[in-house]
Amino acid sequence: MAQDPQNRDRMPFLHLLPNLVTIAGMCLGLTSIRYAMAERFETAALLILLSALIDGLDGLIARRLHATSDFGAELDSLSDFLCFGVAPGVLVYQFALSGTDSLGWIFVLVFAASTCLRLARFNVMRGDETGGTRHFIGVPAPAGAMLGLFPVFVSLANIVDLRELPVLTAFWLGVVGLLMISRIKTFSPKTLRVPRPMVGILLMATVIGIGLIFSRIWLFLALVDLIYVVFLMPEILRRRGRLFA
Repeated sequence: MAQDPQNRDRMPFLHLLPNLVTIAGMCLGLTSIRYAMAERFETAALLILLSALIDGLDGLIARRLHATSDFGAELDSLSDFLCFGVAPGVLVYQFALSGTDSLGWIFVLVFAASTCLRLARFNVMRGDETGGTRHFIGVPAPAGAMLGLFPVFVSLANIVDLRELPVLTAFWLGVVGLLMISRIKTFSPKTLRVPRPMVGILLMATVIGIGLIFSRIWLFLALVDLIYVVFLMPEILRRRGRLFA
């Protein structure tokens, strides 16, 4: 039976849902830039965090609904560059580097360009980067954004005000950018397996984490960054001198 021509011109709404989620994340990233320029740094950082959470949803929804597409993949990549490259760079610059003039901006450019290169490499290797392995190659863009915001998290947690150490903040931003385009192996949550003896500890750590989120969120985010770096260090040390080979 021939398909109704009118139906061929219409797309099921559920097939649009993943792209709508991606657009929502992109809007959060854009709005984060606005709040960063208005020096509302806490709101700007939270919006980037929300965009990272949404970034994990669009792909999951697309796979569950069998609505994956090349268009959706490219849209997601462009949104990621904005949310995890441009927005964090602008936030860190406004927060700690604006007094350094061009020097601080150079490191923002390095960070944003590294995010772009990381996403481009992921697009080329899509389906191969984690296929058959438990690793990504280089720090993923969302994780890179969270690491890049570490100076903001530490300062807002009142641990140390890194606005008084702009050179250190700029250096950190550049290092995170290089880690994104490096060849180090970083674990993929999709293939992460938890040993049974560790399940109870993980559940208790989750309870503590939730408590920190509602009481000391900036401290929680800073600790998450530190834990991630601890997991990266063995691979960084193993590949020292060959980070980009």
